Amino acid sequence: MNTITIIGLGAGDLDQLSLGIYRKLKEAEFLIVRTEQHPAIEQLRAEGIKIDSFDEVYVENDAFETVYEEITERLLALSKEKHITYAVPGHPLVAERTVQLLIEKEREGFVKLQFAGGNSFLDPIFAALRIDPIEGFQLVDGTDMKRDDVQMTQHVLIGQVYDAFVASEVKLSLMEKYAYDHPVTIVTAAGSSSEKLRTVPLFELDRETEIDNLTTVYVPPVIERERRLKEWSAFREIIATLRAPDGCPWDREQTHESLKRYLIEEAHELLQAIDQEDDEGMVEELGDVLLQVFLHAQIGEDNGYFAMEDILQAVGEKMIRRHPHVFGDRNVENSDEVLKNWQEIKKAEKPQVETLLEGQERHSSSLLTSFNYQKEAAKVGFDWPDISGAFDKFEEEWQEFKEEVANGTKQSQTDELGDVLFTLVNLSRFLKLSPEEAMQHANQKFKSRFSYVEQCVKAGRGDFKNYTLDELEEFWQRAKGREKK
Repeated sequence: MNTITIIGLGAGDLDQLSLGIYRKLKEAEFLIVRTEQHPAIEQLRAEGIKIDSFDEVYVENDAFETVYEEITERLLALSKEKHITYAVPGHPLVAERTVQLLIEKEREGFVKLQFAGGNSFLDPIFAALRIDPIEGFQLVDGTDMKRDDVQMTQHVLIGQVYDAFVASEVKLSLMEKYAYDHPVTIVTAAGSSSEKLRTVPLFELDRETEIDNLTTVYVPPVIERERRLKEWSAFREIIATLRAPDGCPWDREQTHESLKRYLIEEAHELLQAIDQEDDEGMVEELGDVLLQVFLHAQIGEDNGYFAMEDILQAVGEKMIRRHPHVFGDRNVENSDEVLKNWQEIKKAEKPQVETLLEGQERHSSSLLTSFNYQKEAAKVGFDWPDISGAFDKFEEEWQEFKEEVANGTKQSQTDELGDVLFTLVNLSRFLKLSPEEAMQHANQKFKSRFSYVEQCVKAGRGDFKNYTLDELEEFWQRAKGREKK
């Protein structure tokens, strides 16, 4: 098995290479470089060193990952014929994907690698930008950068920004967090005689024409919390500050129990925004729901019982565990199979209970409790064969309720009314309708229609007592008619 010697050409001119690296390049039996786009290549050729390159691979492929994979395969094929020296910009183990692919092949036993060092582009970049990496920095691949890769409180260096297309993708990812005019610095050929730094507002990043394979983009940190509000950590800081000893007295007094009613209220307001197809409202209401989650997490952390990380881990593990068709090797044909698998996995996770209805009660909603009870009972066959049985049961309970209204006590009437409502929930279950959502819709509809009746009264004689019931009914019918337009 032949060996591939991998050499780093550093970040700049030939003068930056150590004497040892220079000798290895001169003595190489067969020298090939990933790209000729490097200041030292022309100088090495001027000294009579024969150099091949993989530049044509970039022309033949559209995706960078495909380029790197093809270069790796070609290197493996060449290594079977002779000992080769492979030279890359910078340091071989810093932001060099082809080297990482070769290391994977070495672990699989296909090749043996020997590293001969080289200076990375980081040192000259730090010097050019006058930044201290101990303050915290990130090195990100511009060809595979995602919004959540970036931490705004750190110095961010984005490498592999080869051209305007990559610069545009980088810009769009950054603008999901940073202000559109946040200053970014384009560093070209750091440490060489051609070193150049240009600071531009973020939105102009891809408009710069002088971007090449020696370009690195620097994004300075954002210290002010008010400018980092699109990061999870900033919101967490806000909640922790509110709960701190010198924070807000109201927030400090809250407990899991005291916040229960606010969570219910915020959830209902979110549902209303969804029903109204109000995107801006949804953003606001989702934020209010999220606030409740963060408050509960902070209370848990303050009390020493759990933290946000525990919540994320628990729900993340659950989602992976209950989606084996996505994160495992199980196959499903449709959403019905997904739900079936979900229930089977959920059942296996939960300890056996003495009654099927245990854990199905929802204190915030009697409708949901009724729905859950009936759903669980139906799973073991305690159910009508079809909806006609549910309709018959409703008629029976309705007649019993009417009889109690005529002759019964308040207690018996309440009891029979409960039976009527229970059968209505059963009908909604057969029809795959949400009784809670139906009730919310009815409430909203009544509010809208009655508000119109109020407007008509105020615009007319000014008071409800000045109208007959028939006249008010006419206003109500007008309100209904408006909804159909």
